Amino acid sequence: MSGQLGEPQEGPSHAGLDLPNPERNEAGVQRGVVRRRRSWIQKVLEQATDSPLQWITPSEVVPVAVLAVQRYLLEGEARDMESKPPLYCYDVTISDGVFREKCYLDPSLNFLVYKNILKVGIEVKISRVSCVYNEKRLGQGILCIDNVHCGESLDAISLEIPFRNRAHREIPERPLRGGKSHYLALWNNEDPYGDIWLSNKEPEEYNFNDTRIISLSHLEMTWSTRRNFPALLVRILHKSKLRYYGKPNKKMTEPYQTFLEVADSSGTVSAIMWNALCPEWYKSLHVGLVLLLQDYSIKKSYPFRMKPLPVNPRVKLISTMEICLNLRDPPTNIIIIPEEQVKSEWRLPKLNYRFITRSELDDMPQNSICDVIGVLVYVGRVQRSKKKESREEFWSYRWIHIADGTSEQPFIVELFSTSQPEVFENIYPMAHFMCTQLKVVRNDTQVPKLLYLTTTNESCMFITGHRGQPYTNYTKVKNFFQWIKTKTNSGELKNTVIGGYYPYPPVPETFSKYNISLKVESFFTAISEVRKEIEDLQYREKKRIAIQGIITVIKYVPYSGATESASASETLRNADRPSTSQAAKRESQSQERDGKPQDDGPVSSQCCHTTSASLSPPKKKRTLQEPIPVPQPETAAQTKGNKPDMPSIFQRQESTSTGSKGKARKTISDKWESQTWREKKFGLIDHLQYGCIYPESIPRRFVLEHRNFLTEQYNSQPAKYIPQEGRPPKLYEFKSALVLGHFEVTILGLNHDIAISVAFLPEYSPEDVRTSQIGTLLTCMNYSCVFPKELTGNDKLQGPRALTGDIIKAAAELDKVHIVGILDICNLGKNKTEVYLHKIYRPDKTS
Repeated sequence: MSGQLGEPQEGPSHAGLDLPNPERNEAGVQRGVVRRRRSWIQKVLEQATDSPLQWITPSEVVPVAVLAVQRYLLEGEARDMESKPPLYCYDVTISDGVFREKCYLDPSLNFLVYKNILKVGIEVKISRVSCVYNEKRLGQGILCIDNVHCGESLDAISLEIPFRNRAHREIPERPLRGGKSHYLALWNNEDPYGDIWLSNKEPEEYNFNDTRIISLSHLEMTWSTRRNFPALLVRILHKSKLRYYGKPNKKMTEPYQTFLEVADSSGTVSAIMWNALCPEWYKSLHVGLVLLLQDYSIKKSYPFRMKPLPVNPRVKLISTMEICLNLRDPPTNIIIIPEEQVKSEWRLPKLNYRFITRSELDDMPQNSICDVIGVLVYVGRVQRSKKKESREEFWSYRWIHIADGTSEQPFIVELFSTSQPEVFENIYPMAHFMCTQLKVVRNDTQVPKLLYLTTTNESCMFITGHRGQPYTNYTKVKNFFQWIKTKTNSGELKNTVIGGYYPYPPVPETFSKYNISLKVESFFTAISEVRKEIEDLQYREKKRIAIQGIITVIKYVPYSGATESASASETLRNADRPSTSQAAKRESQSQERDGKPQDDGPVSSQCCHTTSASLSPPKKKRTLQEPIPVPQPETAAQTKGNKPDMPSIFQRQESTSTGSKGKARKTISDKWESQTWREKKFGLIDHLQYGCIYPESIPRRFVLEHRNFLTEQYNSQPAKYIPQEGRPPKLYEFKSALVLGHFEVTILGLNHDIAISVAFLPEYSPEDVRTSQIGTLLTCMNYSCVFPKELTGNDKLQGPRALTGDIIKAAAELDKVHIVGILDICNLGKNKTEVYLHKIYRPDKTS
């Protein structure tokens, strides 16, 4: 095992135990209760170090709290050199109420983090531990978690518990193993994370009397023949997000890179900031700052890098060289010059923004670059997409809507992380939001027309502190602030929305166009492979796949917010109803005989399947866990006298379930079932049940008083525990932005042996029904809106029922017809997965 910078630096004490003061060992705080006992962590570590095997299964398994889950790149070590070792490892900080301990998570348990099963704020039981040593240092015992059972979230955890090991208290924090000096952000590599990232660099007065300064144009002509370079006086025009290029076998302590586009009066050039200089300076350098750069180096520019558009077209773009800023070789000296010291005779270029209004966006060509400002009216949840297949690296992004008062339509923006987590994780509806360097994505030939904005490598976000910024002098910005002042005073911005499933971007309206738009070798996913696609998804990962099959069942499930608060026990009782599939019964009986865990089989639409949140590999037992109770239709008593007749296409099915008090409850379903399904459903090999919707997938009306709670619900899980202020509300207590329910659609595979039930959320507004614009299941899926308008009066009854009738009638016409279904798969963490039907195609039809 090679030497590691991140190991605890203890003396020759027994396995680095760092024995505490006796009085500190007597009392601990856990969940607000003072307990006098010996530290379980210390006792287990002593047993592990005394064991000849250096691993134990503790005789007493005590629940401990998880305070942190932190990720880092582990350089290759002999102990970890397997056929395909994971790129990243995790340190888990636990508390037993007496001490905290930072533990190394065995890589075989990484999947618990991937699925957000092992996370901060929960109670865990550790059933096997070992002690890992650094043999090049004395007393380097690290507690390793080899087996763990993950429990439920705790109401409160004390942050006053001290670390048992002095080395774990050091600042900056260092990983337990490997040669890296820092942790990475938990869910992506772009965001700066941890205490190595400084932000305290301030402008300072500088005496230029003895400083020789060279212009960029002169430097371009002479750099190849120079050994020493005079200082540069430049302004930052663009700043890129961070790039992390760490690899397991590269001996780079802080392998980061960022690009600064800097300019003086003679030209614009790229300056690359490397490695350890990034944590020291990245968060302090902002667009518009004036810098004095000394002791830099120069290299020939990389010819294939896409550079941002020049701020001032009259300033020369220098593309033959790049400025290199390093902490050493040579050590670059960076000084921020105060704006009041900047002289007009320096003729440094000013920032030049490209603001557009929403009304102007319709005329912007594809790939145009623009800046926008407006008020956030919708903020989606954070999602992730894999950078490369079979890799552990992801992009983090979310969809937002920005209104500026110039159009009834908002800007739709695909907002990727821009290395500004302090903004990205704290945006909320009703906030004034500004973003630069957005690229236009459009396709006018597609129905519905595709038009949205996406961030680029140089995009920057601003949500607070607009006053005094240079862009506030622009006419379009002033017009926005004048408009928003009238809306704020009138209270018209209260109808904003946060979170939920967001089906964007829409796919083309025809199968042929969709097929052309995908540049992949394998277009379809076999329905037998869908389960693996679902199980391979990581936390907040979203993926779109295409399957072939036949629509055999459509069931309408009305939405009712009151039922969200139903107890989980009632939901599980509903889930325990016997399946009608004989294949599932045979499989269940076979597994019971073999002693194996039961696989996901057909269950009621009242619940979803998830994976157990506790086990160690290789066996992952599938159980039912935390499903949302599907809202029930209105009862006859609630709608007596004003409920319209049900369309004749509906089958009215009544089922009775018995609650804990023995009272029967009737459920009336609006359902269509094909003859094919009646014949085939008893002989299925497998029926994947993903037709339900969890509470976090329902968009909510935003309430400013609960801003912190709502933003936390739709952000990614934090790496460190954050205590709640007071008693937090429940998510289901916030009003849904949906007025319709959803449909549960069952698609039977072409071989008639496997089926999958998925959710379909119709995008609906009353006007569509009244003008008969939605006539078939195919055309209704071409409509796109984040949330429909509020229904009033008879629309509340006629609209959903009319839409239901149209969809089910269209489904009846598709009986025995082969279709292509475009599915959106979303992993919500803790192995709660939803599958949505985004679009269906008939390949035999041009439409």
